[in-house]
Amino acid sequence: MSALFNKSMISTDEFAQRRKTLMRLAGESAAIIVAAAPERMRNADSAWPYRQDSDFHYLTGFPEPDAVLALLPGRGNEVILFCRERDPEDERLHGARIGPEGAVKHFGMQDAFPFEDIDDILPGMLEGRERLYCHFGAEAEFDVRLLRWLRRLRSARGGGVVPREFTSLGHLLHDLRLYKSPAELKLMRRAAEVATHAQLAAMQAARPGRCEYEVEAALLHAMRSRGAVPSYAPIVAAGANACVMHYRHNSAKLQRGQLLLVDAGAEVQCYASDITRTWPVGGKFSREQRALYEIVLEAQAAAVDAVRVGSPWDAAHRAATEVIAEGLCALKLLRGSARAALQSGSYRKFFPHKTGHWIGLDVHDVGDYQVDGEARLLEAGMALTVEPGIYVAPDDTSVPPRWRGIGVRIEDDVVVTARGPEVLTAKVPKAPTELEALCG
Repeated sequence: MSALFNKSMISTDEFAQRRKTLMRLAGESAAIIVAAAPERMRNADSAWPYRQDSDFHYLTGFPEPDAVLALLPGRGNEVILFCRERDPEDERLHGARIGPEGAVKHFGMQDAFPFEDIDDILPGMLEGRERLYCHFGAEAEFDVRLLRWLRRLRSARGGGVVPREFTSLGHLLHDLRLYKSPAELKLMRRAAEVATHAQLAAMQAARPGRCEYEVEAALLHAMRSRGAVPSYAPIVAAGANACVMHYRHNSAKLQRGQLLLVDAGAEVQCYASDITRTWPVGGKFSREQRALYEIVLEAQAAAVDAVRVGSPWDAAHRAATEVIAEGLCALKLLRGSARAALQSGSYRKFFPHKTGHWIGLDVHDVGDYQVDGEARLLEAGMALTVEPGIYVAPDDTSVPPRWRGIGVRIEDDVVVTARGPEVLTAKVPKAPTELEALCG
Protein backbone atom coordinates (compact mmCIF):
# COMPACT_ATOMS: atom_id res chain seq x y z
CA MET A 1 0.00 0.00 0.00
CA SER A 2 2.72 2.50 0.91
CA ALA A 3 4.57 1.98 -2.36
CA LEU A 4 1.36 2.60 -4.29
CA PHE A 5 0.02 5.69 -2.53
CA ASN A 6 2.90 7.48 -0.80
CA LYS A 7 5.06 8.62 -3.70
CA SER A 8 4.65 12.33 -3.08
CA MET A 9 7.81 14.43 -3.03
CA ILE A 10 6.18 16.34 -0.17
CA SER A 11 6.46 14.56 3.17
CA THR A 12 3.57 13.70 5.48
CA ASP A 13 5.27 15.93 8.06
CA GLU A 14 4.96 18.93 5.74
CA PHE A 15 1.28 18.24 5.10
CA ALA A 16 0.79 17.95 8.89
CA GLN A 17 2.55 21.26 9.48
CA ARG A 18 0.29 22.97 6.93
CA ARG A 19 -2.79 21.70 8.76
CA LYS A 20 -1.36 22.76 12.11
CA THR A 21 -0.63 26.28 10.83
CA LEU A 22 -4.10 26.62 9.36
CA MET A 23 -5.75 25.53 12.62
CA ARG A 24 -3.67 28.01 14.58
CA LEU A 25 -4.80 30.82 12.28
CA ALA A 26 -8.45 29.74 12.47
CA GLY A 27 -8.54 29.70 16.27
CA GLU A 28 -9.80 27.22 18.85
CA SER A 29 -13.47 28.10 18.42
CA ALA A 30 -13.47 27.25 14.72
CA ALA A 31 -13.97 24.16 12.58
CA ILE A 32 -12.54 23.72 9.09
CA ILE A 33 -14.18 21.52 6.46
CA VAL A 34 -12.55 20.83 3.07
CA ALA A 35 -13.99 18.48 0.45
CA ALA A 36 -12.14 16.55 -2.22
CA ALA A 37 -12.95 17.29 -5.84
CA PRO A 38 -15.84 15.21 -7.17
CA GLU A 39 -15.46 12.97 -10.16
CA ARG A 40 -16.79 14.72 -13.27
CA MET A 41 -18.38 12.94 -16.19
CA ARG A 42 -17.29 13.66 -19.73
CA ASN A 43 -20.27 11.95 -21.31
CA ALA A 44 -22.48 8.92 -20.61
CA ASP A 45 -20.44 6.68 -18.28
CA SER A 46 -17.05 8.12 -19.25
CA ALA A 47 -15.35 10.30 -16.61
CA TRP A 48 -12.78 13.03 -17.12
CA PRO A 49 -9.30 12.17 -15.80
CA TYR A 50 -9.48 12.81 -12.08
CA ARG A 51 -7.64 15.78 -10.63
CA GLN A 52 -7.77 16.50 -6.90
CA ASP A 53 -8.97 19.85 -5.55
CA SER A 54 -5.90 22.01 -5.01
CA ASP A 55 -6.76 23.10 -1.46
CA PHE A 56 -7.61 19.54 -0.42
CA HIS A 57 -4.34 18.31 -1.94
CA TYR A 58 -2.37 21.07 -0.20
CA LEU A 59 -3.65 19.93 3.19
CA THR A 60 -3.67 16.15 2.71
CA GLY A 61 -1.90 14.85 -0.40
CA PHE A 62 -4.83 12.40 -0.54
CA PRO A 63 -5.58 11.55 -4.20
CA GLU A 64 -9.12 10.14 -4.17
CA PRO A 65 -12.64 11.58 -4.61
CA ASP A 66 -15.46 11.07 -2.10
CA ALA A 67 -13.40 12.42 0.78
CA VAL A 68 -13.83 15.21 3.33
CA LEU A 69 -11.21 16.63 5.70
CA ALA A 70 -12.36 17.95 9.09
CA LEU A 71 -9.91 20.04 11.13
CA LEU A 72 -10.90 20.79 14.71
CA PRO A 73 -8.52 23.27 16.38
CA GLY A 74 -8.08 23.13 20.11
CA ARG A 75 -6.37 21.01 22.70
CA GLY A 76 -6.11 17.97 20.44
CA ASN A 77 -5.94 19.73 17.05
CA GLU A 78 -7.98 16.87 15.64
CA VAL A 79 -7.42 15.85 12.01
CA ILE A 80 -10.23 13.60 10.72
CA LEU A 81 -10.66 12.23 7.20
CA PHE A 82 -13.77 10.66 5.74
CA CYS A 83 -12.96 8.51 2.70
CA ARG A 84 -14.12 5.48 0.73
CA GLU A 85 -13.76 2.08 2.31
CA ARG A 86 -11.82 -0.72 0.68
CA ASP A 87 -14.10 -2.64 -1.71
CA PRO A 88 -12.66 -5.70 -3.54
CA GLU A 89 -15.40 -5.69 -6.19
CA ASP A 90 -15.04 -2.02 -7.04
CA GLU A 91 -11.25 -2.20 -6.85
CA ARG A 92 -11.33 -4.97 -9.42
CA LEU A 93 -13.09 -2.57 -11.79
CA HIS A 94 -11.47 0.76 -10.94
CA GLY A 95 -8.23 0.04 -9.10
CA ALA A 96 -7.08 -0.04 -5.49
CA ARG A 97 -8.50 2.26 -2.83
CA ILE A 98 -6.64 3.65 0.15
CA GLY A 99 -9.36 3.17 2.75
CA PRO A 100 -9.59 4.67 6.26
CA GLU A 101 -6.76 2.53 7.64
CA GLY A 102 -4.49 3.55 4.76
CA ALA A 103 -5.38 7.22 5.32
CA VAL A 104 -4.14 7.01 8.90
CA LYS A 105 -1.09 4.89 8.10
CA HIS A 106 0.16 6.62 4.97
CA PHE A 107 -1.28 10.17 5.06
CA GLY A 108 -0.85 11.18 8.69
CA MET A 109 -4.52 11.44 9.65
CA GLN A 110 -5.30 11.12 13.37
CA ASP A 111 -8.44 9.19 12.54
CA ALA A 112 -10.43 8.22 9.46
CA PHE A 113 -13.99 7.01 8.95
CA PRO A 114 -15.93 5.55 6.02
CA PHE A 115 -17.37 8.25 3.78
CA GLU A 116 -20.76 6.52 4.01
CA ASP A 117 -20.87 7.37 7.75
CA ILE A 118 -20.21 11.09 7.37
CA ASP A 119 -23.85 12.15 7.90
CA ASP A 120 -23.91 10.37 11.26
CA ILE A 121 -20.49 11.47 12.56
CA LEU A 122 -19.51 14.88 11.19
CA PRO A 123 -22.43 17.00 12.50
CA GLY A 124 -21.52 16.12 16.09
CA MET A 125 -17.97 17.29 15.48
CA LEU A 126 -19.27 20.77 14.73
CA GLU A 127 -21.13 21.14 18.02
CA GLY A 128 -19.63 23.83 20.24
CA ARG A 129 -17.82 25.52 17.35
CA GLU A 130 -18.63 29.17 16.77
CA ARG A 131 -17.18 29.62 13.28
CA LEU A 132 -17.03 27.33 10.27
CA TYR A 133 -14.35 27.78 7.61
CA CYS A 134 -15.26 26.21 4.28
CA HIS A 135 -15.50 26.87 0.55
CA PHE A 136 -19.20 27.69 0.61
CA GLY A 137 -20.45 28.24 -2.95
CA ALA A 138 -17.79 26.12 -4.68
CA GLU A 139 -19.83 22.90 -5.03
CA ALA A 140 -23.62 23.23 -4.80
CA GLU A 141 -24.16 19.57 -3.87
CA PHE A 142 -21.73 19.77 -0.96
CA ASP A 143 -23.24 23.07 0.19
CA VAL A 144 -26.66 21.41 0.49
CA ARG A 145 -25.17 18.57 2.51
CA LEU A 146 -23.34 20.98 4.82
CA LEU A 147 -26.48 22.99 5.54
CA ARG A 148 -28.39 19.78 6.20
CA TRP A 149 -25.80 18.79 8.84
CA LEU A 150 -26.21 22.12 10.61
CA ARG A 151 -30.01 21.95 10.56
CA ARG A 152 -29.91 18.43 11.95
CA LEU A 153 -27.48 19.48 14.68
CA ARG A 154 -29.68 22.40 15.76
CA SER A 155 -32.81 20.27 15.98
CA ALA A 156 -31.12 17.28 17.62
CA ARG A 157 -29.31 19.31 20.28
CA GLY A 158 -32.15 21.61 21.19
CA GLY A 159 -30.48 24.80 20.10
CA GLY A 160 -26.98 23.99 21.28
CA VAL A 161 -23.93 25.90 20.13
CA VAL A 162 -23.47 25.33 16.41
CA PRO A 163 -21.46 27.45 13.99
CA ARG A 164 -23.33 30.66 13.29
CA GLU A 165 -20.62 32.26 11.20
CA PHE A 166 -19.53 30.95 7.80
CA THR A 167 -16.11 32.25 6.81
CA SER A 168 -14.36 31.80 3.49
CA LEU A 169 -11.50 29.37 3.92
CA GLY A 170 -9.60 31.04 1.11
CA HIS A 171 -8.94 34.08 3.30
CA LEU A 172 -6.54 32.00 5.43
CA LEU A 173 -5.52 29.08 3.26
CA HIS A 174 -4.69 30.88 0.05
CA ASP A 175 -2.24 33.19 1.75
CA LEU A 176 -0.38 30.11 3.02
CA ARG A 177 -0.27 28.61 -0.47
CA LEU A 178 1.33 31.77 -1.84
CA TYR A 179 4.68 30.94 -0.21
CA LYS A 180 6.32 27.87 -1.75
CA SER A 181 8.34 25.49 0.41
CA PRO A 182 11.59 23.87 -0.81
CA ALA A 183 9.66 20.66 -1.54
CA GLU A 184 7.07 22.57 -3.58
CA LEU A 185 9.76 24.37 -5.54
CA LYS A 186 11.41 21.03 -6.27
CA LEU A 187 8.17 19.84 -7.83
CA MET A 188 7.77 23.08 -9.77
CA ARG A 189 11.31 22.77 -11.12
CA ARG A 190 10.46 19.25 -12.28
CA ALA A 191 7.26 20.50 -13.93
CA ALA A 192 9.30 23.22 -15.66
CA GLU A 193 11.87 20.65 -16.82
CA VAL A 194 9.16 18.48 -18.37
CA ALA A 195 7.53 21.47 -20.05
CA THR A 196 10.95 22.46 -21.41
CA HIS A 197 11.28 19.07 -23.10
CA ALA A 198 7.76 19.50 -24.47
CA GLN A 199 8.52 22.92 -25.99
CA LEU A 200 11.69 21.58 -27.63
CA ALA A 201 9.71 18.64 -29.03
CA ALA A 202 7.15 21.08 -30.41
CA MET A 203 9.88 23.06 -32.15
CA GLN A 204 11.11 19.89 -33.84
CA ALA A 205 7.58 18.92 -34.89
CA ALA A 206 6.55 22.33 -36.26
CA ARG A 207 7.25 21.97 -39.98
CA PRO A 208 5.46 23.69 -42.88
CA GLY A 209 2.52 21.58 -44.03
CA ARG A 210 1.89 19.97 -40.66
CA CYS A 211 -1.11 20.86 -38.53
CA GLU A 212 -1.33 22.53 -35.15
CA TYR A 213 -2.67 19.31 -33.62
CA GLU A 214 0.47 17.44 -34.71
CA VAL A 215 2.55 19.92 -32.71
CA GLU A 216 0.14 19.45 -29.82
CA ALA A 217 0.67 15.68 -30.08
CA ALA A 218 4.44 16.18 -29.75
CA LEU A 219 3.86 18.30 -26.63
CA LEU A 220 1.61 15.70 -25.02
CA HIS A 221 3.94 12.83 -25.83
CA ALA A 222 6.89 14.63 -24.24
CA MET A 223 4.86 15.25 -21.06
CA ARG A 224 3.23 11.85 -20.68
CA SER A 225 6.45 9.98 -21.44
CA ARG A 226 7.99 11.78 -18.45
CA GLY A 227 5.17 10.99 -16.03
CA ALA A 228 3.45 14.37 -16.23
CA VAL A 229 0.13 15.63 -17.56
CA PRO A 230 -0.71 18.98 -19.18
CA SER A 231 -1.40 21.66 -16.59
CA TYR A 232 -3.96 23.15 -19.03
CA ALA A 233 -5.11 22.58 -22.60
CA PRO A 234 -2.14 23.56 -24.82
CA ILE A 235 -2.46 26.54 -27.13
CA VAL A 236 -0.84 25.88 -30.52
CA ALA A 237 -1.60 28.95 -32.63
CA ALA A 238 -0.18 29.52 -36.10
CA GLY A 239 -0.25 32.86 -37.88
CA ALA A 240 -3.18 35.11 -37.00
CA ASN A 241 -4.49 32.47 -34.55
CA ALA A 242 -1.82 33.75 -32.17
CA CYS A 243 -3.82 36.97 -31.85
CA VAL A 244 -6.60 35.00 -30.10
CA MET A 245 -5.62 35.04 -26.42
CA HIS A 246 -7.13 31.67 -25.52
CA TYR A 247 -7.07 29.93 -28.90
CA ARG A 248 -8.19 26.30 -28.51
CA HIS A 249 -8.94 24.77 -31.92
CA ASN A 250 -5.37 23.63 -32.70
CA SER A 251 -6.51 22.50 -36.16
CA ALA A 252 -4.97 24.86 -38.74
CA LYS A 253 -2.18 23.94 -41.13
CA LEU A 254 1.26 25.50 -40.56
CA GLN A 255 2.56 27.61 -43.42
CA ARG A 256 6.14 28.65 -44.07
CA GLY A 257 6.73 32.23 -42.98
CA GLN A 258 4.11 32.21 -40.22
CA LEU A 259 4.88 32.56 -36.55
CA LEU A 260 3.78 29.73 -34.29
CA LEU A 261 2.83 30.58 -30.69
CA VAL A 262 2.88 27.61 -28.30
CA ASP A 263 1.57 28.11 -24.75
CA ALA A 264 1.86 24.83 -22.83
CA GLY A 265 2.69 23.69 -19.32
CA ALA A 266 3.19 20.40 -17.50
CA GLU A 267 1.80 19.30 -14.14
CA VAL A 268 3.76 17.07 -11.75
CA GLN A 269 1.99 15.87 -8.58
CA CYS A 270 -0.52 18.71 -8.99
CA TYR A 271 2.16 21.45 -9.36
CA ALA A 272 2.13 23.40 -12.60
CA SER A 273 4.46 25.01 -15.07
CA ASP A 274 3.45 27.50 -17.78
CA ILE A 275 5.66 28.34 -20.79
CA THR A 276 5.01 30.29 -23.97
CA ARG A 277 7.37 30.58 -26.90
CA THR A 278 6.86 32.04 -30.38
CA TRP A 279 9.01 31.01 -33.32
CA PRO A 280 9.03 31.14 -37.15
CA VAL A 281 7.67 28.16 -39.07
CA GLY A 282 10.44 27.24 -41.47
CA GLY A 283 13.12 28.94 -39.40
CA LYS A 284 13.23 32.56 -40.56
CA PHE A 285 11.65 35.66 -39.03
CA SER A 286 10.41 38.31 -41.42
CA ARG A 287 11.62 41.84 -40.72
CA GLU A 288 8.30 42.81 -39.14
CA GLN A 289 8.02 39.60 -37.11
CA ARG A 290 11.51 40.02 -35.75
CA ALA A 291 10.95 43.68 -34.89
CA LEU A 292 7.91 42.86 -32.76
CA TYR A 293 9.55 39.76 -31.31
CA GLU A 294 12.59 41.73 -30.13
CA ILE A 295 10.36 44.29 -28.42
CA VAL A 296 8.57 41.53 -26.50
CA LEU A 297 11.88 39.86 -25.64
CA GLU A 298 13.27 43.13 -24.27
CA ALA A 299 10.05 43.75 -22.36
CA GLN A 300 10.22 40.32 -20.79
CA ALA A 301 13.84 40.79 -19.72
CA ALA A 302 12.92 44.09 -18.06
CA ALA A 303 9.93 42.48 -16.34
CA VAL A 304 11.91 39.50 -15.05
CA ASP A 305 14.51 41.87 -13.63
CA ALA A 306 11.75 43.58 -11.64
CA VAL A 307 10.80 40.33 -9.86
CA ARG A 308 12.70 41.05 -6.64
CA VAL A 309 12.07 40.94 -2.93
CA GLY A 310 10.35 44.17 -1.88
CA SER A 311 9.19 45.12 -5.37
CA PRO A 312 5.46 45.73 -5.88
CA TRP A 313 3.57 42.97 -7.67
CA ASP A 314 2.88 45.29 -10.63
CA ALA A 315 6.52 46.39 -11.08
CA ALA A 316 7.05 43.70 -13.72
CA HIS A 317 3.99 44.82 -15.66
CA ARG A 318 5.03 48.47 -15.54
CA ALA A 319 8.54 47.58 -16.75
CA ALA A 320 7.14 45.55 -19.65
CA THR A 321 4.59 48.15 -20.73
CA GLU A 322 7.22 50.89 -20.83
CA VAL A 323 9.38 48.85 -23.22
CA ILE A 324 6.40 47.84 -25.36
CA ALA A 325 5.05 51.38 -25.61
CA GLU A 326 8.45 52.73 -26.61
CA GLY A 327 8.91 49.98 -29.19
CA LEU A 328 5.50 50.39 -30.77
CA CYS A 329 5.97 54.15 -31.01
CA ALA A 330 9.41 53.69 -32.60
CA LEU A 331 7.83 51.43 -35.25
CA LYS A 332 5.03 54.03 -35.79
CA LEU A 333 2.37 51.48 -34.85
CA LEU A 334 1.38 53.93 -32.13
CA ARG A 335 1.25 57.64 -32.84
CA GLY A 336 2.87 60.14 -30.54
CA SER A 337 5.22 59.52 -27.65
CA ALA A 338 5.61 56.47 -25.44
CA ARG A 339 4.70 58.61 -22.45
CA ALA A 340 1.43 59.60 -24.08
CA ALA A 341 0.70 55.97 -24.98
CA LEU A 342 1.23 54.92 -21.36
CA GLN A 343 -0.93 57.73 -20.00
CA SER A 344 -3.79 57.12 -22.44
CA GLY A 345 -3.54 53.34 -22.37
CA SER A 346 -3.45 53.20 -26.18
CA TYR A 347 -0.79 50.48 -25.98
CA ARG A 348 -3.50 48.08 -24.72
CA LYS A 349 -4.73 47.73 -28.27
CA PHE A 350 -1.63 45.63 -28.90
CA PHE A 351 -0.89 44.43 -25.33
CA PRO A 352 -4.31 43.80 -23.73
CA HIS A 353 -3.39 41.55 -20.78
CA LYS A 354 -1.32 41.70 -17.62
CA THR A 355 2.29 40.54 -17.57
CA GLY A 356 1.81 37.57 -15.26
CA HIS A 357 0.01 35.69 -12.51
CA TRP A 358 0.83 33.57 -9.48
CA ILE A 359 1.66 29.93 -10.24
CA GLY A 360 1.81 26.81 -8.09
CA LEU A 361 -0.85 24.16 -7.49
CA ASP A 362 -3.00 26.05 -9.98
CA VAL A 363 -1.70 27.56 -13.20
CA HIS A 364 -3.41 30.79 -12.20
CA ASP A 365 -2.64 30.22 -8.55
CA VAL A 366 -4.38 31.67 -5.51
CA GLY A 367 -3.23 34.70 -3.53
CA ASP A 368 -4.15 38.37 -3.36
CA TYR A 369 -2.45 40.75 -5.76
CA GLN A 370 -3.25 43.74 -3.57
CA VAL A 371 -3.07 44.35 0.18
CA ASP A 372 -4.98 47.29 1.66
CA GLY A 373 -5.56 48.67 -1.82
CA GLU A 374 -1.87 48.68 -2.77
CA ALA A 375 0.08 46.29 -4.98
CA ARG A 376 1.41 43.43 -2.87
CA LEU A 377 5.14 43.47 -2.20
CA LEU A 378 6.99 40.41 -3.44
CA GLU A 379 8.58 38.11 -0.87
CA ALA A 380 10.94 35.18 -1.11
CA GLY A 381 9.16 31.94 -1.99
CA MET A 382 6.47 33.50 -4.17
CA ALA A 383 6.26 32.21 -7.75
CA LEU A 384 4.77 33.92 -10.78
CA THR A 385 4.79 33.96 -14.55
CA VAL A 386 6.20 36.77 -16.69
CA GLU A 387 4.46 36.90 -20.08
CA PRO A 388 4.34 40.14 -22.10
CA GLY A 389 3.04 40.02 -25.65
CA ILE A 390 2.17 42.02 -28.73
CA TYR A 391 -0.79 41.11 -30.94
CA VAL A 392 -1.72 42.91 -34.17
CA ALA A 393 -5.20 41.85 -35.22
CA PRO A 394 -5.48 40.58 -38.82
CA ASP A 395 -8.27 43.09 -39.52
CA ASP A 396 -6.55 46.11 -37.96
CA THR A 397 -6.68 48.67 -40.76
CA SER A 398 -4.92 51.32 -38.64
CA VAL A 399 -1.57 49.67 -39.41
CA PRO A 400 0.06 48.74 -42.74
CA PRO A 401 -0.84 45.25 -44.01
CA ARG A 402 2.65 43.85 -43.42
CA TRP A 403 2.11 44.06 -39.64
CA ARG A 404 -1.35 42.49 -39.50
CA GLY A 405 -1.91 39.04 -38.02
CA ILE A 406 1.36 38.91 -36.07
CA GLY A 407 1.08 37.63 -32.50
CA VAL A 408 4.04 37.21 -30.14
CA ARG A 409 4.13 36.14 -26.49
CA ILE A 410 7.08 34.98 -24.37
CA GLU A 411 6.40 33.46 -20.95
CA ASP A 412 8.55 32.02 -18.18
CA ASP A 413 8.00 30.86 -14.61
CA VAL A 414 9.94 32.87 -12.03
CA VAL A 415 10.53 32.39 -8.30
CA VAL A 416 11.26 35.33 -6.01
CA THR A 417 14.46 34.68 -4.05
CA ALA A 418 16.74 36.76 -1.83
CA ARG A 419 19.38 36.49 -4.57
CA GLY A 420 17.11 37.78 -7.32
CA PRO A 421 14.71 36.14 -9.78
CA GLU A 422 15.11 32.41 -10.46
CA VAL A 423 13.74 31.57 -13.91
CA LEU A 424 12.59 27.95 -13.74
CA THR A 425 12.03 27.70 -17.49
CA ALA A 426 15.22 29.39 -18.69
CA LYS A 427 16.40 26.37 -20.70
CA VAL A 428 13.79 26.93 -23.41
CA PRO A 429 15.51 29.07 -26.06
CA LYS A 430 14.07 32.48 -26.85
CA ALA A 431 16.87 34.42 -28.59
CA PRO A 432 15.84 34.95 -32.24
CA THR A 433 19.02 33.41 -33.67
CA GLU A 434 18.65 30.32 -31.47
CA LEU A 435 15.04 29.86 -32.55
CA GLU A 436 15.90 30.22 -36.22
CA ALA A 437 18.64 27.61 -35.87
CA LEU A 438 16.38 25.15 -34.01
CA CYS A 439 13.35 25.56 -36.25
CA GLY A 440 15.02 25.92 -39.65
